[in-house]
Amino acid sequence: MSKKNKEKYTFIDLFAGLGGFHLALEELGHKCVFASELQPELQKLYTENFPNTPIYGDITKIPVNEIPGHDILCGGFPCQPFSQAGKRLGFTEVRGSLFGNIMEILDYHKPKYVILENVQNLKNHDEGNTWKVINETLSKLYDVKESILSPHQFGTPQHRFRIYIVGILKSQINYNPLQYFEFPEPKNYECDIRNIIDESATDFMHLRNETRNHLLIWQEFVDELYKHGGKLPTFPIWAMEFGADYDFEEIAPAFQSINQLKNKKGKFGTTINGSSKDDCLSFLPNYAVTNKSEKFPNWKIQFIKRNREFYKLNKTWLDLWLPKIKNFENSHQKFEWNCGTEENPTIFNKIIQFRPSGIRVKKPTFSPALVLTTTQIPIFPWVNLPNESLEEGEGLKGRYMTKDEAASLQGMQRLKKYPETIPAAFKAFGNAVNVDLVKIIAEKLITHEQNRKSINCTATECI
Repeated sequence: MSKKNKEKYTFIDLFAGLGGFHLALEELGHKCVFASELQPELQKLYTENFPNTPIYGDITKIPVNEIPGHDILCGGFPCQPFSQAGKRLGFTEVRGSLFGNIMEILDYHKPKYVILENVQNLKNHDEGNTWKVINETLSKLYDVKESILSPHQFGTPQHRFRIYIVGILKSQINYNPLQYFEFPEPKNYECDIRNIIDESATDFMHLRNETRNHLLIWQEFVDELYKHGGKLPTFPIWAMEFGADYDFEEIAPAFQSINQLKNKKGKFGTTINGSSKDDCLSFLPNYAVTNKSEKFPNWKIQFIKRNREFYKLNKTWLDLWLPKIKNFENSHQKFEWNCGTEENPTIFNKIIQFRPSGIRVKKPTFSPALVLTTTQIPIFPWVNLPNESLEEGEGLKGRYMTKDEAASLQGMQRLKKYPETIPAAFKAFGNAVNVDLVKIIAEKLITHEQNRKSINCTATECI
C-alpha cells in the first residue's frame, strides 16, 4: 500500500445523533473536528462518548466560517420530510431546507468528500423531483453517485434500506473521479437474529400479559386453520372483514348515502344502523371509513375481497374463534404472516412486531428496521428470561429487544453510553445511521480515490 493510501482525513458530523458517522470514520483512522446536533440530550451523550470532539447545536445558527476546515462532510440529514411515514412535504417543509445548510458548508469549505444518508423514499419523493433538486445542486460542486442499500445485505441482521449519497469534489481537469467507483455489492447473506441476542440480559421491556394473550389467541387461529386443512395466506388477515358485506368496490363507504350503508353488515358481521351517516360509518373497520378518495385503491379492494373469501371458506371454526379478538384494538385484529409455508407453523419461534398495519410475524433471520416508537420494538418470544428479571405472574420466555441488541444492529455497541430510557434509546437508534454499512461505503470511496490518484498521477504530481 502506498503512502497515499494511508492518508488520513478530518471530517465533520452533521445532524450527529448518537454519532454513527463518527464511529465509522474514526474506525477507519480519520478525525472528527466538528459535530452538530439539535437535541440537548443527544449533545450531552455525544460529549460523553466522544470527549475530544466539539459539538454544537442548531446548524442553521452556526456561521459557516466558524466551522473548521475538513476533508469529509458527513450527514444523515433529517428524513421526515421525505419519508413515506410523514407528510412528505420535502423542500416545502422547514426541515427539508436543511439540505441548503449542507450546501452552504460545502460551497464555503469545499471538502474533498461528502457522504450523506437518508430514507430510501427520498429517491421517489414528489415523483422524483426532490432527488432531482438534491442531485443537481450537489453536482455543481461534486461528482455524485447514490445507492439504496440495507445492512442485512452485508451480514448485519437488520432490514433497513436507506439511500447513501457520495461525492468527490470536482477537479480542475476534465475527469470524473467517480467514473469507476461502485458501491459495495449486496450479497445474499444468511442472517440470524440470534447472533446479537443476549439471553442473560435483564434490562429489557417486559411483555404485558395482554400482549402475551394476543399472541396465544393468534396462535390458536394458526392452529385451527391448519387443523381444518387450511394454510396461512400470503395477504394480511383483516379479521374485521369476517362476516361483513358492505359495498366497497365501486364507491368508498364515506361517499355512500345512509340508505346505501344501512342494513348492510359491517365489521364482524354487525348490522349497520344509525340516524346519521357518522353513526353508520362507526360500524365499519377503521380502514374503510377514509374519505381521501371516492374509490379505494386496488390493493385495498383486493385485501377486502380475499379476506371475505377466506371467511367463507373457514366460517365454521372462525365463528367460534372470532369473539376472542373483538375487544382487541384495531391494529391487533390484523395479522401478517411473512414466513412462507411451514408444516407446523408457530409464532413463538419468530420475530413479532406490533405495527399499525397489524401483528407482523417474520422469520428469525434479520430484524425489521428499528423505528422511533416503543410499540414497534421487535419481540423475541422464544428467549428464556433470567430468573432475577422475572416479574410476578410473568411467563418464563419472551421479551422485547434490548438497548444493547439494538446498538449491535446499528453497529454502535462500542458506545460508552446510550439514552437512559428504552423509548429514548430506540428513538435515537431509529434515527441513526448504520455504522457498519457507512464504514464499508466510506472505506471503498476513499480507497478508490487514493488508488486512482496513485495510478494516474505523473512523476511531478506523486510524492
